[in-house]
Amino acid sequence: MVVITLQRKKCIGCNYCVELAPDQFQMSKKDGKSVLLHANDKKGFFTLKSNDELIFEPSDNAAKACPVKIISVKQV
Repeated sequence: MVVITLQRKKCIGCNYCVELAPDQFQMSKKDGKSVLLHANDKKGFFTLKSNDELIFEPSDNAAKACPVKIISVKQV
């Protein structure tokens, strides 16, 4: 299982996550911040749990590219 977490409030809208993992992230037209698709929000932490192991590598690359380090990706 892959677990992706996004701290959306700290997003600066650089768009790297969307470029590297477009199936998991998109930019909001309202505020220009990243949105983790199909995620659950708990106090500003958006979390996606998926059994699709193929999303790990692009999501991990997005986390590494994020200049404010607000994306966490784990395999559990």
